Amino acid sequence: MNAYVLGFAEIDQTKLMEVGGKGANLGELSRIDGLRVPPGFCVTTAAYRRIIGQTPEFGALLAELSQQSADDREKIGAISGRLRSVISEAAIPGAIRDEILRHLTKLGEANAYAVRSSATAEDLPSASFAGQQDTYLNIRGSDAVLRAIRQCWASLFTDRAVIYRMQNGFDHSEVYLAVVVQRMVFPQAAGILFTADPVSSNRKVLSIDAGFGLGEALVSGLVNADNYKVREGRIVDRKIAAKKLAIAPAAAGGTGAREIEPELQEVQTLTDGQILQLERIGRTIEGHFGCPQDIEWCLAEEEFFIVQSRPITTLFPIPEHDGGNRIYASLGHQQMMTDAIKPLGLSFFRLLSKKVPLYDAGGRLFFDLSHDLASPLGRQLIFKTWGKADPAMLNAIESLMERQEFRRSLARGRRYIRMGTEGMTWDLPVQALKVYLQNDTGVIDELVSQNELSLQKLRQAIVKRSGTALFPFILEDLEQFKKIMYDPRGMGVILVGLYAANWINKHMETWLGEKSAADTLAQSVPNNITSEMGLALLDVADVVRQYPAVMEYFQHASDERFFEELAPLEGGAAVQRALEGFLDQYGMRCPGEIDITRPRWSEKPTALIPAILSNIKNCAPNAASVKFEQGRLEAERKERDLVSRLEKLPGGKRKARKTRRMISLLRHFIGYREYPKYTFIQRYWIYKQALLQEAAKLVRNGLIREKEDVYYLAFDEFREAVRTNRLDYRVIAERKAQYQGYEKLTPPRVLTSEGENVAGAYRTGHLPPGALPGIPVSAGVIEGRARVVLKMADAVIENGDILVTVFTDPSWTPVFVSVKGLVTEVGGMMTHGAVIAREYGLPAVVGVDNATKFIRDGQRIRVNGTEGYVELL
Repeated sequence: MNAYVLGFAEIDQTKLMEVGGKGANLGELSRIDGLRVPPGFCVTTAAYRRIIGQTPEFGALLAELSQQSADDREKIGAISGRLRSVISEAAIPGAIRDEILRHLTKLGEANAYAVRSSATAEDLPSASFAGQQDTYLNIRGSDAVLRAIRQCWASLFTDRAVIYRMQNGFDHSEVYLAVVVQRMVFPQAAGILFTADPVSSNRKVLSIDAGFGLGEALVSGLVNADNYKVREGRIVDRKIAAKKLAIAPAAAGGTGAREIEPELQEVQTLTDGQILQLERIGRTIEGHFGCPQDIEWCLAEEEFFIVQSRPITTLFPIPEHDGGNRIYASLGHQQMMTDAIKPLGLSFFRLLSKKVPLYDAGGRLFFDLSHDLASPLGRQLIFKTWGKADPAMLNAIESLMERQEFRRSLARGRRYIRMGTEGMTWDLPVQALKVYLQNDTGVIDELVSQNELSLQKLRQAIVKRSGTALFPFILEDLEQFKKIMYDPRGMGVILVGLYAANWINKHMETWLGEKSAADTLAQSVPNNITSEMGLALLDVADVVRQYPAVMEYFQHASDERFFEELAPLEGGAAVQRALEGFLDQYGMRCPGEIDITRPRWSEKPTALIPAILSNIKNCAPNAASVKFEQGRLEAERKERDLVSRLEKLPGGKRKARKTRRMISLLRHFIGYREYPKYTFIQRYWIYKQALLQEAAKLVRNGLIREKEDVYYLAFDEFREAVRTNRLDYRVIAERKAQYQGYEKLTPPRVLTSEGENVAGAYRTGHLPPGALPGIPVSAGVIEGRARVVLKMADAVIENGDILVTVFTDPSWTPVFVSVKGLVTEVGGMMTHGAVIAREYGLPAVVGVDNATKFIRDGQRIRVNGTEGYVELL
């Protein structure tokens, strides 16, 4: 039989489901030698279960609540209110009441108590649930304590707690409430201690908030607090707040605000000695729990008491390392994919870059730049090469390099940049020069034919591989693919295209005062596989728009029977042919496509429906040809304009002749930059189909429950499961839960081995007041309605909208044909969104921090893609 009440001494982390997160942590704290924890007990979840079990109305109300969504605030409020009434009015059974009173008598009925809710889904490493249930302070007398316990039980169903559970995926029926009853301490000062800096996330910097009176005032934000930052026994920063109010116990019970004497308002709450003592206490608690902690403390009669400790759930994890000082740069910010990646996806991407070691943390991949930045030459190379790709990342790295002590302590070793160029040969500059001199697009035709032949051979060969033979075959093919991908001729084509763009932008600004001239000149270039994809979907829309029955079906189509249900409709066969033709060429693409586990359009064709319907609504028939021709003519007009103006300058004939050649090189070769990633994603799709066949066998053998479970295994683990026909399914369950936590995290551009999240700043002196700064990547200025879209599948676009999102990869290209401008949080000059925005002539600003939070959906904005900022109108 479960106990209804447990003293702190009887509690540890194994009792989580009996006493909740807060109760379990208090039990653990009570076991730490030398730590003062006010005594108390927990009314366990067994008591709560008995209360709701004896209340028939509770089950019906809970079932009704479970049918609601987090958006149904009015219904949630009504049902939750009835649930709270049912619980708070329920009589406490005699056995539970007697246990509570016995523990109260032992601690002293005359004492004041804090009565706090402690849910089983609370103070967990993955979700804090802080403040979601109620707390009652300075409760005196057994009747008042019993009443507060009932109110805590009822607070499991406050509106805020219900909605928080819904948003975090917790089932109401599986969350139970214990209640902590703890002897009150009446402190002279109290506050919160974070063993990792909550602002920078640095794990070596401890942050203390302190104020006079009870700590609840600080937690609730009612009063200002001093803040002290401490690092390894040294106070490195202090801010003394004007403390006008404190929360103090009231004589009749409860609490109330009181004014602080004027002479104390500007006084430091804690002495330096007390600050350092609190740091030692914090590190002791952190060591006990094994992770950074958010700790509530109070100071009474010159002694520190700890009243709570919980994990800090918002910190981004640190890559595993050997203890040296390191700097990590986010691969996701370069690849336009900052979402969490599943383990199979992480291991696959590593296979593509064996010579450039990648480190994972929080479901993302990072480069270790420490060795390069420790070297003066390496620093110069980083500053030169990374600045154009992502100025915000460069600014973050530069800010770290300005700290001399930090720079001197960087780990030294084999440099990443040198390793990253090992695949290159001296043939690259030779081939680039050859491409430059010959200016012949025939080289692109040869490269594309070579890749198509390689893919044909792969498709034929992979069907003959199964079981353990499949995995080494994939590894061998990847090596062959890397040789194709890094063919010096292909790399030479890309280098020449980029060189021409940079030459044009630099010289047109110098000679004519015109910025970003190459943006217009790069519109509607040939051989851009990604922009061609957007135009191809416009052609699909032209077929769909002819058949109302198909358009109606698209409103409710499902992936499971998509083509089966489409075929019998009027026009269904024609639409099916058009869609299948599109999918044959582009079906391997999807949002977040560098993660091999993401569902491809061929697997989930309904993902294309919003873009198709937007195209029908916003674009006239034959828009693909019209749009491409408009871009081509605009580029021609720009070329004539530039040449005409140049010819009027001193030395104009020579300047015009050189510029015409550079424009020719730009238009011939800049489009090919998109092709290598296209080929890489084609191969991913072929590998994935073969791997899922092996996953299906694991399902039939009972090792996994669904094919997609293998996404939570690394490549080598998957191979081992196939080889041995053995697998501990708990590994998959744990990783699924871990991945769900990672999805909620925002990865930093730059991260140190101390956990510090370093944000890069933009130079904002030239911007209008209130403008959001970013990176100008596609020239022009456009005003329109902001359409804030977090998932491509939710992109319902109206004519004239400006797309605002976190990042775009090639899969977003179909949306670009319907918008007038682009704003993203992540990106650089040569990332895919920037390239396609230039090709389609869309003004674009990328790298705008928190754009999707600062810009409201539907808000009118102005995008300045020439200067690099967004104005909120």
